[in-house]
Amino acid sequence: MLRGSGEHTVSFKRQRDDEDQVHSILKAVYEALEEKGYNPINQLVGYMISGDPAYITSHRQARNLICKVDRDEIMEILIRKYMEK
Repeated sequence: MLRGSGEHTVSFKRQRDDEDQVHSILKAVYEALEEKGYNPINQLVGYMISGDPAYITSHRQARNLICKVDRDEIMEILIRKYMEK
């Protein structure tokens, strides 16, 4: 539980999953969504915003795979990679 008057910035740190594993999972999920005819970007954004795994197809176990990684970890990696470019 976070406490405070809202005047201080809360530091957020978490234990990281292996970045290569996260990349492999995102790639597999992306490919499964493409194979089923979905727009992978739209579906992944929907999942990231809502947390609802129904945005991800069960084709090729993609839904099970994406649920193995915390959304916070995915966002952290994506932002870090985006800012490096």
